[in-house]
Amino acid sequence: MIDGLGAILSAFLLGVVLVELEIYFGIPVSALYVLASLPIFFAIYDFYCYRKANDNFGVFLKGIALMNLLYCCLSIGLVLYHHRALTYLGWIYILIEIIIVATLAFIELRAANRLM
Repeated sequence: MIDGLGAILSAFLLGVVLVELEIYFGIPVSALYVLASLPIFFAIYDFYCYRKANDNFGVFLKGIALMNLLYCCLSIGLVLYHHRALTYLGWIYILIEIIIVATLAFIELRAANRLM
């Protein structure tokens, strides 16, 4: 549930707030929309898993964690591709988001391994 709420917040910040403040962050709108669209799908999957909550919850949680780690890799790839356009605020935002998402993913992986 926490991951789903975080995904919604991330999608809003990337797809609405940072788009409006692109000049301060330097992240191109096209990259922001790509990064914002994925958390929407993650949130749908997260809420599905939360509602399903059956004996295979560890498997679902592991899937969520792996998607989060892939999202971090995609974020790194996009900022490296657009590194000349990013401002210090853009770098700070992306690095903080990656740290938060990766930390959550590792916590989810540990919990998933305990459940399996």
